[in-house]
Amino acid sequence: MKTIVCVKPDEFLLTETEIPVAEAGEVLVSIKRIGICGTDLHAYKGNQPFFSYPRILGHELSGIVVAIGSDVSDYKAGDQVTVMPYLECGTCIACRNGKTNCCTNMRVLGVHIDGGMREFVAIPADHLLHTDGLTLDQSAIIEPLSIGAHAVRRSELKQGEFALVIGGGPIGLGVMALAKHRGAKVIAMDINEERLTLAKSWAGVDYTVNALNNPKDTLAEITGGEYPTIVFDATGNARSMADSFQYVAHGGKLIFVGLVKTDITFSDPEFHKRELTLMGSRNATREDFDTVMQAVKSGSIDAESYITHRVGFEQLIGQFESYLNPENKVLKAMVEL
Repeated sequence: MKTIVCVKPDEFLLTETEIPVAEAGEVLVSIKRIGICGTDLHAYKGNQPFFSYPRILGHELSGIVVAIGSDVSDYKAGDQVTVMPYLECGTCIACRNGKTNCCTNMRVLGVHIDGGMREFVAIPADHLLHTDGLTLDQSAIIEPLSIGAHAVRRSELKQGEFALVIGGGPIGLGVMALAKHRGAKVIAMDINEERLTLAKSWAGVDYTVNALNNPKDTLAEITGGEYPTIVFDATGNARSMADSFQYVAHGGKLIFVGLVKTDITFSDPEFHKRELTLMGSRNATREDFDTVMQAVKSGSIDAESYITHRVGFEQLIGQFESYLNPENKVLKAMVEL
């Protein structure tokens, strides 16, 4: 089968590998769509934490079941599926407490172990979900949107609360859409006016703020001087993450959805006087996937317009570098097989 391997930073290789066999408890999936995400871009450039080379990238996946291993009864050949790419151990303290998304022995497809940039992948059956009634495109973007759903659920965001989402990239837009789905008054912040326009049209945010134009004053004006009670930072930018502490209301919560490969510093007096709650949000759980699928099926989230670029599998290597160029305005690139 055709396989694309990231052999080292800035280098892909299109090669032939053996089609895997579905072992006990596994399902063999013919991959039909692969979403390109920030993790793939960072890994390609050598900036992804917890990463080693060579690696087959790709974890935003949808496809068709072609074979099942023993001890699998929930799937049959021809079923359309999406993939939950976070393979947890099931026994560590996080798993025992139902927090499989932050398992101490986590293996994420395309990060810690080989992912889906290939024609076939054998995946544990309990990490698949049926996507009947959805398109292959919709099925493939369930995963990145579930990242946002998990952050929103973790924040315990309430209807009518002011929620600020910093960063209008694909993950930030997902947070905005899921926060709106939950009934919040959502404020989008970015330095790119086109991203802010998209946040308004696609995610339906209530307000937009340019981070280069006195954002603190604008946020105070929007919230009557009280600031948002929930703030999500989805930038993966150390400066933005450090600045985000000043945008949270007293008694509020700050959730880091993005990941940056460095330390974050902040003013402890400011943190203390506001009695802020600082949270990390990692990956997603089946509950979050279910939330997104329901939102997509109901029409609350327009999955199709989330995809801005398309490419065939064998053309991906030649196009991949272009996805790093901001001038190309890539939100979500989708690989088609």
